[in-house]
Amino acid sequence: MRPRTTTLLGILVAGAAMLLGGQLVTPAGQAAPGEIPAPARPDARPDIVLVLMDDFSLELLATMPNAQQMAAEGAVYDNAFVIDSLCCPSRAALLTGQTPHQTGVLTNTPNDLDHPIGGYRAFAANGNAERQFSVALQDNGYTTGFVGKFLNGYETGNAGGRVLLPPKVPGWSTWNAILGGGYNGWGYKSTYLDEAGDVQLQNHPKPPRDSSVADLDRAYATNVTSRKAVQFLEEAEVGDAPYFLEIATYGPHSQLQRAYPDSPQFPSAFADRAPAGDPTGGSCGTRPCGALTLADLVGYDDPRDDNAPTYLHGGRTEPAPAWRTNDISLTGEQALTRYRDRARMVQSIDRLLAKVREAAGPDTYVFLTSDNGFHLGQHQLNGGKGTPYDSDSRVPLVVVGPDVVPGSRHQFVNNIDLAPTFEELAGLRPKRFRSGRSFAETLRSAGAPGARYAFFEHTYAKSQPGEVDTDEGSGGTIDIIPSYVAVRGERGLLVRFDLDSSWQGTEHAWELYRYDVPWEDTNVFAEDHDEPWVRDLRRRLELYDGCAPAECRAAAR
Repeated sequence: MRPRTTTLLGILVAGAAMLLGGQLVTPAGQAAPGEIPAPARPDARPDIVLVLMDDFSLELLATMPNAQQMAAEGAVYDNAFVIDSLCCPSRAALLTGQTPHQTGVLTNTPNDLDHPIGGYRAFAANGNAERQFSVALQDNGYTTGFVGKFLNGYETGNAGGRVLLPPKVPGWSTWNAILGGGYNGWGYKSTYLDEAGDVQLQNHPKPPRDSSVADLDRAYATNVTSRKAVQFLEEAEVGDAPYFLEIATYGPHSQLQRAYPDSPQFPSAFADRAPAGDPTGGSCGTRPCGALTLADLVGYDDPRDDNAPTYLHGGRTEPAPAWRTNDISLTGEQALTRYRDRARMVQSIDRLLAKVREAAGPDTYVFLTSDNGFHLGQHQLNGGKGTPYDSDSRVPLVVVGPDVVPGSRHQFVNNIDLAPTFEELAGLRPKRFRSGRSFAETLRSAGAPGARYAFFEHTYAKSQPGEVDTDEGSGGTIDIIPSYVAVRGERGLLVRFDLDSSWQGTEHAWELYRYDVPWEDTNVFAEDHDEPWVRDLRRRLELYDGCAPAECRAAAR
């Protein structure tokens, strides 16, 4: 590991103006006139790693021993949320520090190829690639790497029987994107950049099912991601430039197609699987798999009769039609099986985390989070995500690194806050078009000022071919969730749904949940909508709706 001054204070000092007390001050490492120049110091800016999981629900964190060790050593944000609890809009927002209404990435699929509203097509069409935080870091001397899942729809094409390679994405020195076959765990392709900097493909064939466990798991997507990440770190550690690495796992998202006939809906590495006929066996990390119960899923099977939204006409309220109309098809046995399989699935991610931390060393900031949460029977919504509720919108956020003071943080953080935080840690002033707020100061001071509110937005769109979250295991109810804008504070969650599914019309109705209970059990908007704290939430929601970057930041204060 190369020597490096990595304190935030050191970064600020190194980049400070050279005037002090009216006298010219020679920058550190630079000789004064007439002196022999000293050897150049290594770049003082810190290395940064982001580990981004997929569909990770918060109860799984307790099963991961290395993640628990990381939490004991670092900062744990207990009010960390995502701007939209759906994969592609959330990832686009994280990469740009902008809201979905600013990125134009509203869904997972284009919906309209000429005017895409989702997936990689919308990301590229709206100029988001150039606004990634990685571009700012790379332009300022960082070596940047990406390994794993990028955005839905970033795939190969076909023209007259000829395979078209996926496009090069700016801002990344190393580009190891694993394409959509990674959802299934085995049998997929990944990208790399050749010596000319052009995108090329690497094939990762699926081993025969009767291969050894070691051979099967060597080809498992999470393990391949781990090896590529460690390779990047080992090469970057001996270089002079600081680095940023994003590691985006496919786990614990469900498979789209079975890689093998006996693959469970959430396919873990074979080393972690339960033996045939023993549903309580296998590896669930810190706990026996049999000790995981539906009681861990807070709010599981909570009746939804008292969750219907409420109209507000002037000062008068009246009931609005319920939108949670899905058949309750997920049985308790299925929910428990999938919960345990997901716990088995994250064990390979936990081992990845240990290898990454070892390769990166203690002077590297390591962030652990997810693109969204996941419900498995909470709200009687079967399995999936996309709602503003705690199961879907709250994610883990754990950070270790130099100057990080261990302990809990209660400030509100949204995933649009990551981009400006990475920029500030790298010694840059966050771009003015970022709608998020840097929380870098809270890493070294748990009580530092921070946001007091988090916002959410989601756009309803009829699922189109290529939508990855309509399968029963990973979604199944995404089509019934209306568009909404929401705000969450310490006391509660306020959601304004649009019950009109057309693009032109609106039919607003409200849900309000107090957090004197640990989940969204009863809509109390009719009783509490005129309370001062609720009026404050409504004012902030109106400020956020369609906000420009500075307005978005102000609304969260």
